[in-house]
Amino acid sequence: MRMSQRFGRTLREKPAEAEMPSHELLLRAGMISKLAAGIYSYLPLAWRAIKKIEDIMRKEMDAAGAQEMNMPVVHPSDIWEESGRFYQVGPEMVRFKDRSGRDMVLAMTHEEPVTDLARRFIDSHKQLPVVVYHIQTKFRDEPRSRGGLVRVREFVMKDAYSFHADEKSLDEYYPVQCRAYRRICQSCGVPVVQVQGDVGMMGGTGAHEFTYITDVGEDTVLLCPKCGYAANREAACLDKNLGVPEPAEEEIPSQPTKVATPGRDTIASVCEFLGKDPKTSIKTMVYFAGEEPVMVVLRGDLDVNEKKLANLRKVEKVRLAEPEELKSLGLEQGYMSPVGVQGIFVVADDSLSTERAYVAGANEHGYHLVGVVPGRDFRYDVMADIAAAREGDPCPVCGDGLTVKRGIEVGNTFKLGTRYSVPMKAMYQDEKGEMKPLVMGCYGMGVGRLLACVVEANHDEKGIIWPMTVAPYHVHLVALGTSEEARNAAESVYERLLAEGIEVLYDDRDESAGVKFNDADLLGMPIRVTVSERSLKRGGAEVKLRRLPDGEIVALDELPERLKSIIRSEIERILPGEES
Repeated sequence: MRMSQRFGRTLREKPAEAEMPSHELLLRAGMISKLAAGIYSYLPLAWRAIKKIEDIMRKEMDAAGAQEMNMPVVHPSDIWEESGRFYQVGPEMVRFKDRSGRDMVLAMTHEEPVTDLARRFIDSHKQLPVVVYHIQTKFRDEPRSRGGLVRVREFVMKDAYSFHADEKSLDEYYPVQCRAYRRICQSCGVPVVQVQGDVGMMGGTGAHEFTYITDVGEDTVLLCPKCGYAANREAACLDKNLGVPEPAEEEIPSQPTKVATPGRDTIASVCEFLGKDPKTSIKTMVYFAGEEPVMVVLRGDLDVNEKKLANLRKVEKVRLAEPEELKSLGLEQGYMSPVGVQGIFVVADDSLSTERAYVAGANEHGYHLVGVVPGRDFRYDVMADIAAAREGDPCPVCGDGLTVKRGIEVGNTFKLGTRYSVPMKAMYQDEKGEMKPLVMGCYGMGVGRLLACVVEANHDEKGIIWPMTVAPYHVHLVALGTSEEARNAAESVYERLLAEGIEVLYDDRDESAGVKFNDADLLGMPIRVTVSERSLKRGGAEVKLRRLPDGEIVALDELPERLKSIIRSEIERILPGEES
């Protein structure tokens, strides 16, 4: 393609709206254009890269035994009502009525329609397992779009769905999709870490996220450099036993003792005043899960993971109670505990032991209780892991200190189990003739977000550095000078490369060398070929890889074969091996 005919233009200055390097560079390179908040057009160069990413996805999905199909973007609300999510999902789901007054929704994901298809076409164990996928548009009315293509409202996603006879079959197949996801990202030049994830609104029994580690990411992950443990902050665990002092040799007191703690309304100040370790104290907080107040108690040195708490209470999110709400519940801020409290749902973190005594609030201003034993001196409705892991906390696998990193979630996988098949009655007949619910897996990856991560992972101060596998064009041909010889030579090279099937973007514009080289660096095609009077005098054209500082002179008649060799070598450098 000739640059003189290109649809789109480059920008010299950083756009004011740009929040991340990929956002800035894709805008400056004229590859995307914002239509509205979180809604972008892909211009021709970016669209070529998108198609190559989709081809990589198709290759890996096909290798994983999945069959490509296509499902609608507009859904009748009935199937979402069957699954229960029509009422659970908030305003991010776009709901509307068609001309007949029927409730409809825009697809934000496709579990409901694919489960509907499964109950129509799967009826026997002999058809299982089966895996389908599609690459389709989604819409989520995000409250705040950010980062260009990283968090948008309209986006294209590759999502796959597997159907199994039982959990064992799902467990056996699940790693196949995880491997495919790692290979897709590696093939696109994006290094990712597979981390344990939160099931969120998808539901199910387990999840993983494939995260590109970067300081500009919006997700927080915890990693163990020693053993490789990795988890999203929302799902991360920690070793809660490491470093906890042994219980005193004396017997646990028969009942708690109330002690005055004037002006001490924090864990740190109370423990300092009483000479206690924060690990032997109880932190008490009150949240609202919807309209329901929930009292949370955990060891004093720990923090609450609000996502874990929300999942436990089966709500999208929870919020801390306001001071006036605490008063209305008869609670004293800074001196709260579950001792003697009635009528409030109490969640205890599993860091608390029923075999030791703790310091806790006395529910009276200026007083705390010493010798409080969970289960004896206060009741709790459920005990679960609701603690948040933090920098330096002990790894749950090896006990070494965890590190906190930022990242961008490129894709995710879920063990859905029977979350959708049971309410939607997607059943099959097993070997004994009994009807059983289908067991499902779900695997999603944003195409545009992966494109953004390609740029995040492959750029410098001058512009994009496209990996050969997903570059819009493999070669950027630059014609320099005004001499007829150089112009004719460049035209001849362009025609020859096209005839040889080499993807080439030809800068035939009447611009200065500085403008052309700056645009070539900004657009970032993997190979730059420069034809000029100077290069011809040196014996041909200058060939330079965008990722390397120096180039070489290649004779014009040898140019096509040399470029093909470089292209093959660069692709082989990026593509994963068979065992990846």
